[in-house]
Amino acid sequence: PSCRRYVAGGRCKSTAKLEGKVVIITGANTGIGKETARDLARRGKCSARVIIACRNIAKAEAAASEIRAETGNQQVIVKKLDLADTKSIREFAEKFLEEEKELHILINNAGVMLCPYSKTADGFEMHLGVNHLGHFLLTFLLLERLKQSAPARIVNVSSLAHHGGRIRFHDLHGEKSYNRGLAYCHSKLANVLFTRELARRLQGKLLYFAIGTKVTANALHPGSVRSELVRHSFVMTWLWKILSFFLKTPWEGAQTSVYCAVAEELDSVTGQYFSDCQPAYVSPRGRDDETAKKLWSVSCELLGIQWD
Repeated sequence: PSCRRYVAGGRCKSTAKLEGKVVIITGANTGIGKETARDLARRGKCSARVIIACRNIAKAEAAASEIRAETGNQQVIVKKLDLADTKSIREFAEKFLEEEKELHILINNAGVMLCPYSKTADGFEMHLGVNHLGHFLLTFLLLERLKQSAPARIVNVSSLAHHGGRIRFHDLHGEKSYNRGLAYCHSKLANVLFTRELARRLQGKLLYFAIGTKVTANALHPGSVRSELVRHSFVMTWLWKILSFFLKTPWEGAQTSVYCAVAEELDSVTGQYFSDCQPAYVSPRGRDDETAKKLWSVSCELLGIQWD
C-alpha cells in the first residue's frame, strides 16, 4: 500500500560496483549495519572486501557467514572492535593497518541508545563515548590510509534525534544531570558536528586554492527502523512492536548509508547530512561552526590525541 511505500522512504538506485574496494562497517552484525554490509558485499563480480567491526564476535561471525553464503563474496571478514574501550579501538586500527594496504569506505554505523547511566572503559558517558568519541578516535587512526586510497568516503550514521541535542560542555559526561533520551540526542548532534568539522578540514584551503584530500565525510539519518537499538528501554521495545508497520525494515533503513557510500553523484559532496537518500535539514545547533571546532578540540583532549 502507498502508506507503507511512504514509510519505506528513499532507495539507493546506484548500481556502482565496488571491485577491489576495502570497506569497514562498525556494528554490522545486526540491523542497518548488517544490511549495509550485505548490499556492499554484492556489488561487483570481484567483490569488495567488507570488514565487519564488532564487539560481539559470535554474532558478527553468524552475520558474516550468512552474507558470504547469500552474496558469494568470500571477503566478508569479522574483526573485533569495542567502541567503549579506546584500547580495543587502537588494537583494531593497528591490526587493520598491518593487514590492509587500502581503505576506501569507512562507515561509522555502530551505536548505543537509551542506556541506563554508565561509563566506558575510559570513563566517558556511554552514549558520548561509543557514538561520538569511539568513532572520532577510529577515524583519526585510519585517516591516513583513507587519504592514501582516495577517492575515499567517511559515512557517519547520525539521527533526526540530533535536533533534540546540545553539546553540554559543562557536563559532557552527564555527571550533574542525566537523561538517557537526551544523552542519545546529544551524541547524535556530536556526529553531525564532527562530520561538519572533519569535512572542512579535509577540504583544506590555501590562499584561495582548494587543496582537498579527495576524502569526503557525510552524515545521515537512517529513519525510524525496527532494530535492536531500543533494547535498553522496555517502553520503546513495546512501542516499536505496536508501531512496527510505521517503522522501516533494516533493509529500508540501510538505504541512505549505502547511498552515501556508493552514489556517483556524491563523489565530491562533503559535509552534508542526508535522509531518504537526499539532503535533509540540519538543526541550527548542527550548523554551529564554533561549537563544532570546540567539540573537536575537547574530543582530542579527552582522547589524548593531536589532530590538526
